[in-house]
Amino acid sequence: MSKIISRIADYIRETDRLLLVFCLAATLLGSVEILSVTNRFQSIRPFAVQIISLFFGIAAAILISMFDFDTILKRWYIVAAIGIIPVILTFFIGFAPGETDDKAWLDLKFTTFQPSELLKICFIVTFSAHISKIKENINKLKYLIPLVLHGLFPIVLIHIQGDDGTALVFAIMFLCMIIAAGISWKYIVAAVIAAVIASPIIYFFIMNEDQRKRIIGFTDINADIKNTTYQQFNARKALANGGFFGQGLFKGPLTQSGAVPEARNDFIFVSIGEELGFLGCLAVILLLAAICFRCIYIAHNCRKDSGKIICIGFFSMIFAQIIINIGMCTALLPVIGITLPFFSSGGTSLLCVFLGVGLVMSVYLHRNSRLIYLHD
Repeated sequence: MSKIISRIADYIRETDRLLLVFCLAATLLGSVEILSVTNRFQSIRPFAVQIISLFFGIAAAILISMFDFDTILKRWYIVAAIGIIPVILTFFIGFAPGETDDKAWLDLKFTTFQPSELLKICFIVTFSAHISKIKENINKLKYLIPLVLHGLFPIVLIHIQGDDGTALVFAIMFLCMIIAAGISWKYIVAAVIAAVIASPIIYFFIMNEDQRKRIIGFTDINADIKNTTYQQFNARKALANGGFFGQGLFKGPLTQSGAVPEARNDFIFVSIGEELGFLGCLAVILLLAAICFRCIYIAHNCRKDSGKIICIGFFSMIFAQIIINIGMCTALLPVIGITLPFFSSGGTSLLCVFLGVGLVMSVYLHRNSRLIYLHD
């Protein structure tokens, strides 16, 4: 018994408590706002789901962190199957909840599950394993081309599924991870030039009519208030209504009336802005910034390249979602349906984010292979 207690004490001493505290604080703040937003439905189910998912998420993060991340990378093929198979299933038995039009969810009877959230975490593992294997030769075309195809696979798969917002997040993850791996800038410049040339083709032939309207409406948010820009118009009103200190929890007029669309999901930042004001928004940004900087810090201090890439992968995932989500909530970017990590309602997405936290904690814990409690 004393040996077990000693090992637990060693784990607590060695693990990254700071990252876990930041993630816990962000999730609890988001959960409180979810409780407020759903008050008009007289149901605490979304709040309860978030808290239960938080509990299981922390447990999963701690469990994953106990395994050496290199051991996880060696089992990349198992992780790949876990990530890809559920996404493939959505093409056959997937459904689109609410007002969405992409069948990107699976009905598990007791809850719904969006496999693309899990695929993000699995991609971090498989792509990190791939980079680690060919890192010394990353700028040789015969190694780089398969790596690029690996990165394009989830992007194309999720695009075909109909979730272009998530596909964009995958693209940013892919780009950040290969830059961190040391890819030559000549390839990056060539890719940027190719993207600029291809942009008219993407706009006219790949984007659908609704996506094009959102981009046009982005240039003038007041142009189509009743349709395309309705969400962002009301979001701006709610944020302005919050002022410095906010209207108070359960007291935001636009949030509580339902005028703020997707108030507990994509636009929870707006709900926090109206009810907790500028100070609430500042708290959200500071907590998320602390999580991001912690990931960068762990990457910088890890002696193993594979660990660095894992941290950069998770950092780029949450950073991309933060920028896109807050950008669309403040009408600085078009609405593309991206949630705010740790804050937006969604049990399975929260659990998957904590799986990523577990990977980063594993890097911190095994960063220099001097863990006494694991080698006793």
